[in-house]
Amino acid sequence: MTNIVLNVLVLVALVAVSFPVLRRLRGWPIVWTALHLSLLTVVFDTLMIRIGLYVYAPDKILGVYLGGAPLEDFAYPLAAAVGIPVLWTVLGPRAPRRPGRDAAQPSDDVPAENGHTA
Repeated sequence: MTNIVLNVLVLVALVAVSFPVLRRLRGWPIVWTALHLSLLTVVFDTLMIRIGLYVYAPDKILGVYLGGAPLEDFAYPLAAAVGIPVLWTVLGPRAPRRPGRDAAQPSDDVPAENGHTA
């Protein structure tokens, strides 16, 4: 299996799983982030490949390059631009809960009607 096939499969699965959350998010921040991450990928992947930090097997890539980065490298910034906002939304901050408290019980911090704390 070539890298592009694997990348497309992963991106399709990510979008399919994330779609219910993605529908609620604004699109432009995600597109803007994807563009910036892709630009950084062009710059830094080109540098890392040129200095020999990593090498791609020619039979596993398409041979299409943007700058010095193979097309397959751009699946990672796209996955990050989609996946991180979705995770942030799903796992984001919740209202703090204090253990052992029932919603019907008055809080110790709230004064009672007569001005005294409970």
